[in-house]
Amino acid sequence: MDRILLGHGSGGKLMHELIKNYIAPVFEIPSLMDSAVVSINHSNKLAITTDSYTVSPIFFPGGNIGELAINGTVNDLAVVGAIPLYLTVGFILEEGFPISDFEKILKSIAESAKKAEVKIVAGDTKVVDKGKGDGIFINTSGVGVLPEGVELSPLKIEVGDKVIISGSVGNHGIAVMSERNGFVFEPPVLSDTRALNGLISEILKEFAPYVKVMRDPTRGGVATTLKELALDSGKDILIYENAIPIHDTVRGACELLGLDPLYVANEGIFIAIVKSEVAEEMLQLMKKHPFGLESAIIGEVTGPGGKVLLKTYIGGTRIVDMLPGEQLPRIC
Repeated sequence: MDRILLGHGSGGKLMHELIKNYIAPVFEIPSLMDSAVVSINHSNKLAITTDSYTVSPIFFPGGNIGELAINGTVNDLAVVGAIPLYLTVGFILEEGFPISDFEKILKSIAESAKKAEVKIVAGDTKVVDKGKGDGIFINTSGVGVLPEGVELSPLKIEVGDKVIISGSVGNHGIAVMSERNGFVFEPPVLSDTRALNGLISEILKEFAPYVKVMRDPTRGGVATTLKELALDSGKDILIYENAIPIHDTVRGACELLGLDPLYVANEGIFIAIVKSEVAEEMLQLMKKHPFGLESAIIGEVTGPGGKVLLKTYIGGTRIVDMLPGEQLPRIC
């Protein structure tokens, strides 16, 4: 291909090929995580992340682009084990964008940052000509500190480890898609956008030595995230279809729209791969937190290989891979 396609931003194969073949080699980036971990004075470790938000529409059931930007950045720091501290926020505004909408988004940003206990310390604002943008785009960067003894990596994954998910799948993607296309579901599907640093902090206080890696399955969904972990670790991961929490409305919407819920974006859940001996105990701790009520053990690491396999409802097994193109573009 000699042109950028919409699918290059989807979280699937096209995006991974773009990063692997073009971006990472130029900047000499050895591995790709939700946040980069850097050492200061050979002792203190910081996590640094950046993200841009182009979701369409900017207001959707359960949230808007402002709180999505804050929660997404906080979560990218939290899933590498960091305590999020500071954020920057940059706006690209299109000429003619309603001030009233901008005020709503600003208030959501402030409220979300307060809930996540992070401070917005810097930012930037640019305005482009009418017709040269799409209302508003938001860029964020975040900095957090890693507690001593916390070191997460897919290279730590071992055969026998369990796969835990912190909540139900597909809510954000279906909420955005329903608003985008004027669909009405009963009960309505709400985005799961929320900051997960509180829940993750509780987990790491109790189980840090046993947690191998965590990721938040945003673009590309659960399937793509697990495939990334399988490739990075060189291990096969087996998941069980009947163990994956999916709301009936989301499942029905996916069937109506021809979507696989495993590839639908999420903005308020994470996947953790943990040592099997603590999986049940950790699950019980998660279920006591309001953001972990629907947590479940959905699979295990089975051997070398780098594949993701799904044991279906009827007892068959199929390979789960990344989508070649976009399923839901501009979802975050």
